[in-house]
Amino acid sequence: MYLDEKLEKNFLKEIIQKLGMSPRDLLRTGESAYKENNLKDSNISEEEIINLMIEYPKLIERPIYVKGSKAIVGRPPENVLKII
Repeated sequence: MYLDEKLEKNFLKEIIQKLGMSPRDLLRTGESAYKENNLKDSNISEEEIINLMIEYPKLIERPIYVKGSKAIVGRPPENVLKII
């Protein structure tokens, strides 16, 4: 879904809030877009990170499971048990 359709910014922010994580914590550091956009730089704002996640959705750690007001990254898969 997220690779075929552009993520809405408000939707992504809502998921990040449900995760209780910062956008930076949700980044996949091994992706080429991470290196190309110098996301290692701690001066990049959360808003900029979110914008880059929308532009390069592969930057987002996945899978993400959402249930009601909670969400969790499904890595390792056992994490999902925390919200079901």
